[in-house]
Amino acid sequence: MYYPYFRGKQFELIAIRDTAELMAQASFVPIVEPVKAQLKGLQRALDAICDAGGSAIVVVNPGYGDHAEDGEDISSLLREKYLERDNIFAGLILTEAMTVEDVVDLYDSHKDHLPVFIHAGFMEAKLLAARIGDQLGKSRHIFFEQNCKKLYRKHFDGAHRVLLRDGFTKRRNADHPSIEAFSDLHITYPDEGMAGFGDFLTVGDEFSEGGGPAYAVAIHLTFINAEKDDEMYIYHFVSDSKDTPTDPAGKFAEALKKLKDRYDAGDSGLFLGTALAQLLELQEKEHFPGLGQAKKLSMVHHIETINSYFA
Repeated sequence: MYYPYFRGKQFELIAIRDTAELMAQASFVPIVEPVKAQLKGLQRALDAICDAGGSAIVVVNPGYGDHAEDGEDISSLLREKYLERDNIFAGLILTEAMTVEDVVDLYDSHKDHLPVFIHAGFMEAKLLAARIGDQLGKSRHIFFEQNCKKLYRKHFDGAHRVLLRDGFTKRRNADHPSIEAFSDLHITYPDEGMAGFGDFLTVGDEFSEGGGPAYAVAIHLTFINAEKDDEMYIYHFVSDSKDTPTDPAGKFAEALKKLKDRYDAGDSGLFLGTALAQLLELQEKEHFPGLGQAKKLSMVHHIETINSYFA
């Protein structure tokens, strides 16, 4: 049903580990595109998913990061550690530069891992669907919405199809509004003819190796807006201090105070799960855990919010 897309940075992998049991119970399937050369963190995340009885899709040909030119280390990890697992799947990103033959070759080299097609700019939908032929109904396809319009997706009618939408608007932290719409796909994905939906959590699809100096600190938390037909909205709790790249701890405290004030008002719509409870505890203790930890808690809260909605 729900397919959260992670780019495999350290705190994203920790978020997967922290929510592995919840995602397994809810039948959520995380997609991980490894971007760091070191794969021990990925292995720990996949082990946590396996231990919880869940499933995951691991991209074997990343478009970003340290494996963008060669994903063989990822493929080797899948062969060596997860070949006997029927719940860890190879994700094949299909880009504009690829031909149908490229796709078929990539599929054949990973067919022991029940490959999933991830459409991200590929142009030859009709030819690929014809090549898959009578096996189309058994194939699985994930579509980046910005790259795959309805006519493109229509070629794969009858297959297991999932639509990925980026609900997070990338901008400078200082420029975020206090609240805005995020996505309605958790409600409308059946109307799109999809078997599931996904997003890029509270991080967004746009990839960057690392953040620059934090002129402003923002905490991003999603919620189900009951007053807007249960559409998902997102709060951006932004620090007041925005002029210099110093004092991230003080800026985090300012953003956290805004979060607490909004939650204490009683009508925020925010789901009180483990992540929000930890953020409120950080505010009470006046503790700064680092911006990576704050990002992780934001992602965990997003997963808990979607789980709460469907529960």
